[in-house]
Amino acid sequence: MKKLNVLLIAGVFISGNLFAQNNARIKIDIDRQIGEVNENLYGNFVEHLGRCVYGGIYDEDSPLSDENGFRQDVLEAAKGLNVSLTRYPGGNFVSNYHWKDGVGPKDERPARMELAWARLESNRFGTNEFIEYARLMNTEPYFAVNLGTGTIKEAQEWVEYCNVKEGPYYAELRKKHGYPEPHNIKYWSLGNEMDGFWQMGHLNAEDYSKKAREAAKLMRLTDPTIKLVAAGASNFRPDSDPHEWNATILAELKDVVDYIALHMYVGNHEDNYYNFVSSPLVLEERTQVVKGMIQREMGKANRGNRDPIYIAWDEYNIWYRWRQSETMSGERALEERYNLEDALVIAGFLNAFVRNADIVKMANMAQLVNVIAPIFAEKDGMFKQTIYYPLQLFAQNMYGTSLDVFVDCDTYNTDEFYLGLAEQATQQTDVPYLDVSAAYNNGELVIAVVNRHKDKAIATDLISQEGLFDGEFEIYEVNGPDIKAENDFDKTSVETIQKESVKVSQAESFTYEFPAHSFTLLKGKVSATF
Repeated sequence: MKKLNVLLIAGVFISGNLFAQNNARIKIDIDRQIGEVNENLYGNFVEHLGRCVYGGIYDEDSPLSDENGFRQDVLEAAKGLNVSLTRYPGGNFVSNYHWKDGVGPKDERPARMELAWARLESNRFGTNEFIEYARLMNTEPYFAVNLGTGTIKEAQEWVEYCNVKEGPYYAELRKKHGYPEPHNIKYWSLGNEMDGFWQMGHLNAEDYSKKAREAAKLMRLTDPTIKLVAAGASNFRPDSDPHEWNATILAELKDVVDYIALHMYVGNHEDNYYNFVSSPLVLEERTQVVKGMIQREMGKANRGNRDPIYIAWDEYNIWYRWRQSETMSGERALEERYNLEDALVIAGFLNAFVRNADIVKMANMAQLVNVIAPIFAEKDGMFKQTIYYPLQLFAQNMYGTSLDVFVDCDTYNTDEFYLGLAEQATQQTDVPYLDVSAAYNNGELVIAVVNRHKDKAIATDLISQEGLFDGEFEIYEVNGPDIKAENDFDKTSVETIQKESVKVSQAESFTYEFPAHSFTLLKGKVSATF
């Protein structure tokens, strides 16, 4: 391969053979492929919790809402996230939610005690309102059925209401409610966090598997085209056995479901930055464990021509500040405010999803607005939280085939730390300061890099092992004045900045300096070699 002279352009070295001795290295080989990056990695979640629905996406009394009660400023911000798939209506909420309460004329719908999050549920927003909102947002709906206090027949009837064109009672009821065409909901979750003692209607693994199997049977007889998601482990407390739960339901439901749902929330309880920014690696470890379980069961499964089971991380986020008794329930529950270090953790989660694109085919950040969310709204306006920006960059750019990237950089070890308030303690060793994922799509290369180092920029040689970097590389950076920088209604301290593009002309490598505590996305071309 032809070697090129060194050229300095805007702080970037374009080179073929001359690097600083101590530079980090990122090697890209477009032939080392992991799997296709599914668009559903960039999903979100809307639950009837706090002000996510009422006072968030929906506010009938706001001058900022349209005639249907949808907040237009929130909708525009949500559309900016390019949300592929949105889970609804819960969450813990769904385990005592009866969908029939939320359809038909609004003034005739019953108000109910909401037992999961201690508020009154008016039911003025339900199935059809969500469908209308999803269409405006250009997102695919993903429904969770009530397998807590609900029945398998109730789950079947919801599929009939949503997906059957005409004839049976609930299809005709939908038409009577003003929706002549079916909603065609493709994705359905068989309950939520059924392994958790906190869940209304909590079941052990064997009983959950039995109920889920029978619900799935009725739902698929109603619409054979639907995709079903099993409730995987969410309880990682020291006295639980999440691996046993996952192993049991995969063994029992291997011929039935299409995904297993995993949940994870993390926090910086001890104000230890380096522990915190390593937490996405725990998600990656859990992914690999469940991947092994899936592979074991697929060898014994009878799935016909259906795909193997995939992993859906259909709840993930940072949640710890508003996780005390006084902030866990009521009208303003879980209104977490985020800073720059939180944004770096979210970028780390997204990197982990892309690096495991062969098995992770769905992910849903919890939630969309106000409740542990990238968008925060009050009566007179809204702002984008720090975590909005890495999610937006991934959702708008990271597609194609995930690449197995080689990273060589300095590392660190964490202290023992806790992901959540009651989770088992963990410790990470040899954590790389640079956290990297990449995708290749018909000549276009996207590289996502988190520099976890709090104080030091890291000069890095980016090396193409198959093909040449060629053309302009767009560079986008999420950063702020310090790791605790937050956004608010009157200030934007953390956002995406488009840096000066870098011209790379038929080079096998270039050097870029990733700033301290930053997330950077690079987007350019790789040309074939001759």
